[in-house]
Amino acid sequence: MGAEEDKKKKAKMARRKQEVQLQQEIETTEEWEEMIAKEGLWVVDVYQEWCGPCAAMVGNFRRLKNELGDELLHFAAAKADTVDPLDKYRGRCEPCFLLFAGGVLVGFVHGANSPVILRTITEQLAAEHKVMDGSVERKEVKDPLISNLEEREKARYDEEENEKEEEEDDDNVLDYRGERCNYGDTLTMSSQQEEEKKGFTVALIKPDAVRDGKVEEILQQMSEAGIEILAQEERQLSEEEARDFYSHLQEEDYFEDLVKFMSSGPSFALVLTKGKKGDTILHDWRDMIGPTSVEEAKDQAPDSLRAKYGSDKYMNALHGSDSPDRAAREMAFFFPDMSTPTIPIPGSRPQLQRTLALIRPDAFNKSRDEIMEKIKEAGFKVALQKEMTLTKEQAAEFYKEHTDEPYFEELITRMSSGPLMALGLARDDAVTAWRDVLGPTTNAKEEAPDSLRAQFSIEETSINQLHGSDSKETAEKEIQYFFPMEQTVAAIKPDGISTKEEIIDKIHEAGFRIAARKETTITKEIAEEFYAEHKDKEYYDDLVNHMTSGPTMFMVLSREGAVSGWRQVIGPTNPEEAKTEAPESLRAQFGQSILQNAVHGSSDASHAKNSIEKVFGQLEFNPDESEPTKEQEETAVEETQAEASDVAPELRQEGTGGTAQGEDGEKKDGEDEAAKPEGEEAAKPEGEEAQAQSEQTESEKPKDEGKAEAKGESGEEAQANQETTESQAKTDEEGGTEQKSEDRAASVAKGEDKTNDNKGEDAKGEEAKEGDAKDGESKGEDKAEEQKEEDASKATEESEKKEEETKDETKKDEDTKEEDAKKDEETKKDEETKNDDETKTEQKEETKTEEQQAAS
Repeated sequence: MGAEEDKKKKAKMARRKQEVQLQQEIETTEEWEEMIAKEGLWVVDVYQEWCGPCAAMVGNFRRLKNELGDELLHFAAAKADTVDPLDKYRGRCEPCFLLFAGGVLVGFVHGANSPVILRTITEQLAAEHKVMDGSVERKEVKDPLISNLEEREKARYDEEENEKEEEEDDDNVLDYRGERCNYGDTLTMSSQQEEEKKGFTVALIKPDAVRDGKVEEILQQMSEAGIEILAQEERQLSEEEARDFYSHLQEEDYFEDLVKFMSSGPSFALVLTKGKKGDTILHDWRDMIGPTSVEEAKDQAPDSLRAKYGSDKYMNALHGSDSPDRAAREMAFFFPDMSTPTIPIPGSRPQLQRTLALIRPDAFNKSRDEIMEKIKEAGFKVALQKEMTLTKEQAAEFYKEHTDEPYFEELITRMSSGPLMALGLARDDAVTAWRDVLGPTTNAKEEAPDSLRAQFSIEETSINQLHGSDSKETAEKEIQYFFPMEQTVAAIKPDGISTKEEIIDKIHEAGFRIAARKETTITKEIAEEFYAEHKDKEYYDDLVNHMTSGPTMFMVLSREGAVSGWRQVIGPTNPEEAKTEAPESLRAQFGQSILQNAVHGSSDASHAKNSIEKVFGQLEFNPDESEPTKEQEETAVEETQAEASDVAPELRQEGTGGTAQGEDGEKKDGEDEAAKPEGEEAAKPEGEEAQAQSEQTESEKPKDEGKAEAKGESGEEAQANQETTESQAKTDEEGGTEQKSEDRAASVAKGEDKTNDNKGEDAKGEEAKEGDAKDGESKGEDKAEEQKEEDASKATEESEKKEEETKDETKKDEDTKEEDAKKDEETKKDEETKNDDETKTEQKEETKTEEQQAAS
């Protein structure tokens, strides 16, 4: 038995050895990369460590290997747990067999289906032989299991990103009248796009070639070679600049001679590129100019530029950067304000730049249509357009930087002589491109006869007829001057709502910013109000029905010249006309009929303002008018927290009942009157006191009315104090009189009459008042004598006059009291008479009733 067991063990070990020899074990990423780099077809059993390879297929693989005996057929077992390229196969228990050839996946089988696996191996092995023979190309495939997994992961990632964006937008989204409104545009503007650097080099046409007049000839050969000049400048280097530029050659014997040569005359500096990416320009230019040594160039590259135009050693006519880093440093040396050239990444939005163009009055009057056609032919898009007439002051303000120029007076006179056309032009690199199309500001006919300034010049004036901004910064300022920021209302109608994302992209491409937006299904009442100006039209009912048939997206768009600009973007009302007149307009692209024309736009600024208020409430905007103000946002948020109704952050609502201003105890309409004591009035100037007191018989005055604000020692101040005391005493007396009069009227029915008491109190008050007045007069005279006798005398006269007036008023009050007493007595008598009459009437009724009873 022992010998037999040994035989079994040896046989088992032999089988394991064969299995090891059959399948190469792959447990690291390095081993995996080495395997797929090898020649032949590799059949890989991908397994998890916890379950191991598919042992059931090993015998089938061995049999197939033995039957075919093909050296291109190889087997391997790869542990997904430790091989990074197989990470997406981790955590799966189903057997998986991948077939690789030439480093790419050419086949796969999921599951231990032996016939399918063996057939797939045989087919792919035959295909690999054909590839090796060169008769067919190898076909790479993708495992759908992994593709689906990657798609799900991408979808999950996109969903998470969308959730993040929505969370970021939460600060901009609040409820207004029960609807969700987005205030503030977080979408990327069309001018912001992904870019990558473009290859370039720096070339120098040296002084010897410039002196020999070879510049134009060299530039022509560059153009023929497909080289594009991005920038150029004629410049004479100083010795210091030459030393700096060639500092990397300062150890050479000829360095000093080179410095003298490069500073001996003007050179031409150029930034060059070639093709879409410019990735070959560095080598192409160096090949074109040839070896550094003129002798070598003539011998080795006789057609090179240095062989043609160079003379000796360093006087070799031309220079070219020897590396990208050197090119960047040399561009910064000659063109410090120039940015690194870039190109749009495929798939990104086209980059548009804006510039301002002016067709001045003379050219506008004679050649407007022809110039507009030339602008379109040059590839510019007219994004903004306005016909206007400047005053002389406006023209002087716009061209104020030219004030000291000899042509300034003529310029502003011409600019204000009639209507002109202001245009906002959009195109790639619009500023430079438009200035190239315009031509030089002077001598355009001689230097650039095909330029617009040459073609449309006016004989009777030296002022050129077209204007263009000279930089991106200037362009933005000038556009803002002629096209101030404004808002308009845009609506994507129910028939266009399915294409809203494409329409929003077009909105951004046109340079608009979405300051507010909301999607809602409007009621018939709102639609009728929104289109009230069309009420007499035949299509009015159809329009209202259509607008209420589904959701509409309303937007507030901000941009320079937003109203006219949006009308231009959407095109004519009839989509059929739009397709002919404005084929790129939104109605041409998305409209179906006059009724179902996809989008709506306000007709003028007034209509836009009214529409904004109807849809979004009252909005206020930042100084540039592109977004709602921060103050407004904070106010609205406070109102939202204070009230039950939700208010958007950009809204400051004005109620019909007044101006509510929150919960801080600030003023609200009606509060002041309710909070005042009954009958309270504001204090009046002293000169009007007596008149006011005589007119006021029912209302009280504040007790501190007329109080002096200063405490000086003059006689006038003493008199003022006296007058204040008199006024206060009188006010107290009148207040008591009025109150008692009211009490007396209320107690007439009870027979409580306190007239005599009131008179006694009035008399006491009068005596006290007169005593106080005399004391104040005496004190005033004493102080007046210390200051000036004249002032004291004047104060005494005024005091006496006041006293007389007071006495008169007091007498009037007493007369009034007596009249009130008489009225009270009469009222009492009337009440008694009325009571007697009622008593008699009741007695008559009782008598009548008794007689009727007796008769019955």
